[in-house]
Amino acid sequence: MDQTHDDRPAEQRHIPVLLDTSVELLAPALQEPGAIHVDATLGMGGHAAAVLQAAPHAHLVGIDRDAQALELARERLDRAGVAGRATLVHATYDEIPEVLEELGLPGAHGVMMDLGLSSFQIDTADRGFSYAVDAPLDMRMDTSSDGPTAADLLRDLPEGEIARLLRDLGDERFAKRIARRIVEQRRTAPLARSGELVELLERTIPAASKASGGHPAKRTFQALRIAVNEELEILASAIDSALDCLHVGGRIVVESYHSGEDRLVKTAFTRRTRSTAPPGLPVELEEHRPSFAPLVRGAMQADDTERDGNSRAASVRLRALTRTRDAERAH
Repeated sequence: MDQTHDDRPAEQRHIPVLLDTSVELLAPALQEPGAIHVDATLGMGGHAAAVLQAAPHAHLVGIDRDAQALELARERLDRAGVAGRATLVHATYDEIPEVLEELGLPGAHGVMMDLGLSSFQIDTADRGFSYAVDAPLDMRMDTSSDGPTAADLLRDLPEGEIARLLRDLGDERFAKRIARRIVEQRRTAPLARSGELVELLERTIPAASKASGGHPAKRTFQALRIAVNEELEILASAIDSALDCLHVGGRIVVESYHSGEDRLVKTAFTRRTRSTAPPGLPVELEEHRPSFAPLVRGAMQADDTERDGNSRAASVRLRALTRTRDAERAH
């Protein structure tokens, strides 16, 4: 199959991670007529379609920064018979408050965030997301943006900054060595294609690490994608915005696939689920009580069966909260 043009329907191209768990967590908050569910990372609509089928009175506000993904999601929701209860919006997920305000909605009863790269983006070879297919090193999720591409970053950033990105965003052990090789390479010809970067990484990463650590390009490609799309910066703002928009009784589910993402989610969730009462206060006043409570203990992972059937499930960490009371932003 030509990976540049994958004509299969979204149902065959994308298996949502922890789908049943997500639906079970979100559906109880979405049973009343007029309930609003925000899928802030709509992708190909797998989670959203299942939630709407489990919550027949809910209306979906589906957000994605990738216009092509929105079209695939629209088609999937139509085939599932739920497109009439969906409003799809081209935006980034830190724009939830603006999107809701524009639609005249005071808040949401459910929020879903499935972070990371979608199967659609991996399958779209000409974006440069995949280390398995040679393509221009772009990696922008929103190709209509004028932000830098992965090739731009590798051409322009200082060696130390490239190493920092690979280490912090890709958990890459050989970040310094890779950064040095990239800078050496660009003195003659900057890296412009994913195939060129893969070849450099295969030459640079020691054989023993390649044998045990998966594909040698995996961590570098992840780091570049996160950096190009400013994913952690957007996520930090998006989580607080999503929590603030939830009605009492509303629920949020976040699935992350990278340690940096999960740290941000954990920090924001911890802040909202702990008391703000000063130590030693004999009675906890109402305004000090937490405004959210956890729905799962810590971070939930996929079981072995799902990991075997869906490679994206291997690194997932799911966290979920429910809003227990109204409160001013306490941060």
